[in-house]
Amino acid sequence: MGILMSFKMAISSIVSNKARSVLTMLGIIIGVLAVIVMVNLVNASMMGMKEWMDKMGTNIIEVSIYRQGSTTRSVGPAQMEQLARDNPDVIQYISPLINSNKIIKNGNRNYNATVTGVGFRYAEINKRTMRFGEFFSSGDVRNRASVAVIGEYARQKLFGSRDPVGQSIRIDGEVFTVIGVFDQTNSELTGWGEDAGVWIPYTRAMRLFKTNAINEYTVTSVDENSSKAAEKLVKDYLYRIFQTEDFWIYNQAENLQEMNQEINGLTLLAAAIAGISLLVGGIGIMNIMLVTVTERTREIGIRKAVGAKTRTILTQFLIESATISCLGGLIGIGLGIVVSEFATMAMQLPSVPMLDQMPIILFSFGFSAMVGVFFGFYPAFKAARLNPIEALRYE
Repeated sequence: MGILMSFKMAISSIVSNKARSVLTMLGIIIGVLAVIVMVNLVNASMMGMKEWMDKMGTNIIEVSIYRQGSTTRSVGPAQMEQLARDNPDVIQYISPLINSNKIIKNGNRNYNATVTGVGFRYAEINKRTMRFGEFFSSGDVRNRASVAVIGEYARQKLFGSRDPVGQSIRIDGEVFTVIGVFDQTNSELTGWGEDAGVWIPYTRAMRLFKTNAINEYTVTSVDENSSKAAEKLVKDYLYRIFQTEDFWIYNQAENLQEMNQEINGLTLLAAAIAGISLLVGGIGIMNIMLVTVTERTREIGIRKAVGAKTRTILTQFLIESATISCLGGLIGIGLGIVVSEFATMAMQLPSVPMLDQMPIILFSFGFSAMVGVFFGFYPAFKAARLNPIEALRYE
């Protein structure tokens, strides 16, 4: 009897015992479903994080100085900008950053906002685009100009639907001219975050906030590959000034690499946990196949009596167990893809492309087939080794 005939007999056996076959497949279905959903959710989370970091910029390095202004040693914007000019092959831009919460007013409209003083490269560094007007220039920074760029929430809060460019606002009672509005960053406008902010030249912010020290800088490396070198350059420079690590440096590219490693570890852990269901499903297949061998003992005896070879019986039962396992795997794959799509939509995560799902789909199918063969071997071997005379006597 050929492989094709054995396969047809396996399908016939599965169809004739539908309820038992479905229950036998259930462990495999749940295992494959769990593997695909868990891995896809982890991958979707990683994609979402990568998109967010790409949007923010993977070559960004944040620098915070702890005791700036409280010691005799200090570093100012001019020194940091000179560091960038001296190392153009590593550092692209440097922007000082200083912020404080202030009351923003326009006529009888007002709200509490975070006012941030930055350099003229801020919009380029953070990949911000303008809805109205333009960002302030190097001349505005140099001249301590009383100009401001606001977020979309700030525009609606202070000006309604009007274009505010050229209009005035008051920050802590001081008049500033709005020269631009950033594009909206979040799908929903709230009174916090980027859309609610106000940005002014850092030189003007130092006067407004009554301080002569800037403790934060945003540094961008030339590209992602040079971020490590830029981080080391800034760290060594600050250490020479302060003689101690009175500063903190956050490298976004390095953080992304660490996060990818952690997520890859979580993916393997999730797959391993879900794989336990596949093993449980395999044990279920072995139990049912042992029952099937017992039920079909007389049939096996008759077939062996008329000349069926041991390997033919072995092949038949192996194909039957593998078929049950593979069908369960296919059903689990289909359900896993559908459930993954709904789960990513519900969690507002990006959808994982089908091409990226293929490795885990192929792995799940291959593993389910392997489980069927592995756990089906003992029942198949037991069936193949039956003595035909004893099998024919079996009641």
